[in-house]
Amino acid sequence: MKELYVMVLPFLISVGLTPLVKWYSVPAKTYAKENKRTVHHGKISRIGGVAIYLAFMITMAVYMKVDRAITGILIGGSIMFFTGLVDDLIDIKPPVKLFFELVAAVVLIYFGVMVDVIRLPFGIKIDFGIVSFLFTIIWVAGITNAVNLIDGLDGLAGGMSVIILIVTGCLALIERRPDIISLAFILAGSTLGFLVYNSHPASIFMGDCGSLFLGFMISAISLMGFKSSTILTLALPILLLMLPIIDTLSAIVRRTLKGMKFSQADKSHLHHLLMNQFGHRNTVIIMCTMTALFGLSAYVYMINRNLGFLTILILLFFIELFIEKSAMISAKFHPMLGLWHRIQRLFERIRKNKRQKKKRKNEHLENTKGKKV
Repeated sequence: MKELYVMVLPFLISVGLTPLVKWYSVPAKTYAKENKRTVHHGKISRIGGVAIYLAFMITMAVYMKVDRAITGILIGGSIMFFTGLVDDLIDIKPPVKLFFELVAAVVLIYFGVMVDVIRLPFGIKIDFGIVSFLFTIIWVAGITNAVNLIDGLDGLAGGMSVIILIVTGCLALIERRPDIISLAFILAGSTLGFLVYNSHPASIFMGDCGSLFLGFMISAISLMGFKSSTILTLALPILLLMLPIIDTLSAIVRRTLKGMKFSQADKSHLHHLLMNQFGHRNTVIIMCTMTALFGLSAYVYMINRNLGFLTILILLFFIELFIEKSAMISAKFHPMLGLWHRIQRLFERIRKNKRQKKKRKNEHLENTKGKKV
């Protein structure tokens, strides 16, 4: 596919810029802090997102002719990048970051990047109206924070983002959306170049400037697919972002049950629990593979809806089992396993009743024979 060629330039720029960012981090002392939640050791640069951002912006200037929607995305993305960069340099409070996420979302809305109408089968049309404003803000803030939350292991946020962007670009090929194709593939190439240095063991981290920028851009690109969309295009971005969404919702429920603030960090995220069982590198491979499988299920769904729906259900079933087995939300949260144990007990009672009936029947037959003798 010739459309993939746009990934080459941002990849090369990112590969070239990342060592420069690492070099700058020495005099600037922009190192990732070690605490009980981190898994790294030593002084590692935490502003690698600078390379991703610059590679993306330079390539956009070379290849793209911007329109109103893309202008809004670039402005919003820049707001999130600089918000993250300031946080990486001096640490800002979560409410301040959330405020700028809302500002970036409002910028998108101002430039027309939002959900307006959802067209369902049988001619049903849902006009979002004022709800579209709230939906856009929640979507942008939710996905931005979801990507930020999974940035806990070497190459995880970058790897999952690359897969999501490439699948989104390929789906846009089917929908014939050249704007989404270019945005997705250019950003994928920029991130892929950074991953050369961010893969385990990482020599540089993307930091909040990278994760907030990537999260915002993914949410914005998916919103472009929502515009005047069918329910299918509404579901596909959610499907691709299923792991970050599940992880974020689980964190909200878990911290609420424990009486913690949402902004309070812990080590019960999906990637932390997987790492305890499978190790660092294997955890990244597992989560990226799961993201790719969700992307594949999106393709399957477009070809055969019944088979695609079955594939999605199977993936969600195994994720739910892991959440319950690992007590990711709570040790008391196990609806699927609880149902399975109840079914097992029910069948055990049925088998026990059959054995008792058989035993009574045999005893009755023996008594009858004894009387005849």
